[in-house]
Amino acid sequence: MQPKLNRRWQDNAAWRRFKRNRLALFGAIVLLALLIVSALAPLIAPYNPYESSEGDLGLYNVLAPPSQEHILGTDSLGRDMLSRIIYGGRVSLSVAFVAVMIATVTGVLLGVIAGFYGKWVDTLIMRITDVVICFPVLFLAITVATILKPSLFNVMIIIGLVSWTTMTRLVRGEVLRLREMEYIEATRAMGQRDVIIILRHILPNIMAPIIVQGTLQTAEAILTESALSFLGVGVQQPTPSWGNMLNEATSIMVLQFKPWVWMPAGFAILLTILCINFVGDGLRDALDPKVKN
Repeated sequence: MQPKLNRRWQDNAAWRRFKRNRLALFGAIVLLALLIVSALAPLIAPYNPYESSEGDLGLYNVLAPPSQEHILGTDSLGRDMLSRIIYGGRVSLSVAFVAVMIATVTGVLLGVIAGFYGKWVDTLIMRITDVVICFPVLFLAITVATILKPSLFNVMIIIGLVSWTTMTRLVRGEVLRLREMEYIEATRAMGQRDVIIILRHILPNIMAPIIVQGTLQTAEAILTESALSFLGVGVQQPTPSWGNMLNEATSIMVLQFKPWVWMPAGFAILLTILCINFVGDGLRDALDPKVKN
């Protein structure tokens, strides 16, 4: 009964510390609002994001400035920018979350195996990790994306499979620290299987750094997806994403005289990444047992 009470007290203390961080709380509220808007995109978006808002007549309404009919104006094909921003959030956030899940599962699995078993297994996994980490994530992603056919599914897989190295090193370090603890040695002496020790005694005690790192990697995944889509090797048109919407800014005329075409997408990326970093910093402080209540 006592461990449950201690865990409940720690959870309440972490929540109190998180609430005191106003930036983290603001970031969490904004992210929740973005998720709700993205989930309800078909109900909220005023126009079809894939087609010209006025049908064939929309061709005469290209790059229109913000107006009462189009709050954020239209793009080079006469499509409503507000609708594409809303649907683009759904795509960009989905890519980021799926990619982070892939990177987290891969990184945790490899990190636990390397840290728990050590010896040649640890050496092999860490040398592979060192080789992958030597290359910039964006460079690796662009290389793989140019080999594969660019698509929404491929972007998720690519970002996830090139972003696991940081999580692996983090988890390995935590497991190396925990496996020497007395209670781990005691469970081994009692004959517990390795899988039971990992699932019941090691993973629950390293969830805090995993959650924080996963949160921060979500921001990196959004940036990577935006960069790939901007370069034309990510999410392809007509599917809207914040990254490929920025591709309109490659035109000097649009960049200088039509800011409504690219600024909303850029602001959405900036706001989302800032809020994710605020939440990540707040979780890091809230889940740190060394921080006083």
